Amino acid sequence: MIVYGIPTCTSVRRAIAWLNRSGIAFTFHDFKKSGITAARLNTWSKEVGWEPLLNKKSTTWRELDAGQKALAVNQKGAIQVMQSNPGLIKRPVIEYKDGIIVGFNESQYEENLR
Repeated sequence: MIVYGIPTCTSVRRAIAWLNRSGIAFTFHDFKKSGITAARLNTWSKEVGWEPLLNKKSTTWRELDAGQKALAVNQKGAIQVMQSNPGLIKRPVIEYKDGIIVGFNESQYEENLR
């Protein structure tokens, strides 16, 4: 299992704490430091759609110029913007054997990760 996110993010911290309490092993990928590939974003988008991945409530989104925001109207453009600005990706993204989970949702974790 891989947890993708930013270590200072509150949602990521809650997810990691939940996984640790539950005794679930995982690898952490800091996509702000290590980046994220377009291929990975495409895979996630095919599974859950690009809209749930793009965090339009983030500070990063509010700081984008109008041109960058205008790119994010379809999957191709959104992936381009998220790849160059990883802070736009809703966090955490957890890849597990059966798929992915976006965001921190304890009941979804209970159902899918235990």
